[in-house]
Amino acid sequence: MSNKLFTKNEIIDILKDDSKNEWLFSLADKIRQENVGDAVHLRGLVEFSNICKCSCKYCGLRTENKKIERYRILKDEILQIVSDAVNLGYKTIVLQSGEDGYYSCEKIVEIIKAIKDFDVALTLSVGERCYEDYKAFKDAGADRYLIRIETTDRDLYAKMHPYADFDNRIRCLKDLKTLGYEVGTGCLVGLPNQTIESLADDILFFSEIQADMVGIGPFIPHPETPLKNEKTGSFILALKVMALTRIMLPDINIPATTAMETLNPDGRIIALKSGANVVMPNITKTQYRAKYEIYPNKICLNDSPDKCRGCIGAKIKSIGRYVASNYGFSHNNG
Repeated sequence: MSNKLFTKNEIIDILKDDSKNEWLFSLADKIRQENVGDAVHLRGLVEFSNICKCSCKYCGLRTENKKIERYRILKDEILQIVSDAVNLGYKTIVLQSGEDGYYSCEKIVEIIKAIKDFDVALTLSVGERCYEDYKAFKDAGADRYLIRIETTDRDLYAKMHPYADFDNRIRCLKDLKTLGYEVGTGCLVGLPNQTIESLADDILFFSEIQADMVGIGPFIPHPETPLKNEKTGSFILALKVMALTRIMLPDINIPATTAMETLNPDGRIIALKSGANVVMPNITKTQYRAKYEIYPNKICLNDSPDKCRGCIGAKIKSIGRYVASNYGFSHNNG
């Protein structure tokens, strides 16, 4: 049962039928335990710039949002944040930003090389770049790259991402795979006009590209975006998409996303009990956190990194799991 592969129609039936939820979450948890064990991998998240050239309709960082206070964290301050995180026991750092042209390939390569001196795994999430940039980042020591597809429905993608190109997004994922990154992607659940059928396609897409990491979160409308009056995505539906992803891709890394906890106070723990095996605590300094407002009401905005580390560690222990002591590389890559 651990290697069960559902057809598209079976995925659709499961997503539509809430009477199967308990079975689904239990199966996903069992498959998680059998394939990646009880360790929970912590990835320290550094949100180093909220400046973005993109116009994604769901995102508070979109370039049209003039009410947000923009910021950049430069190399020396990033390295101090990383140093503090390493002292708290983090084995992976995630560098995430808007698509900010200030950070040239050369600047990011410098930062990567300096971070790798701390003997950590490094995930980048800095958007769409050319093949040459991705190669330079990999050569400098980057291990993983996160670039969410958000939706595999071409028409919906076009509506949600003005001026963006779906095929270029796919090109990025393929380039990253070719270069040997552990590749992370994911989707938003509950976008306006999104269908259950397209969510099923998203899950099949993750399987098709053999993603190493998949992040899934509910859509949460931001008041300074065109989608401000749209309905919030369903926590349960997002959880079901995540659980099905675990069943379809038994040995990948799946984060319990902070967006889930924004909708449910126990969201991350519920996700960890339904197939997830990764948590990404925010290690960015508190003066920046509220400004990285992709969606409103994010959790832990005023908590120090050491408080966040202690809090999530206690929650993980409370469900009989433990914090991993290794780098948490994909089982596909040893």
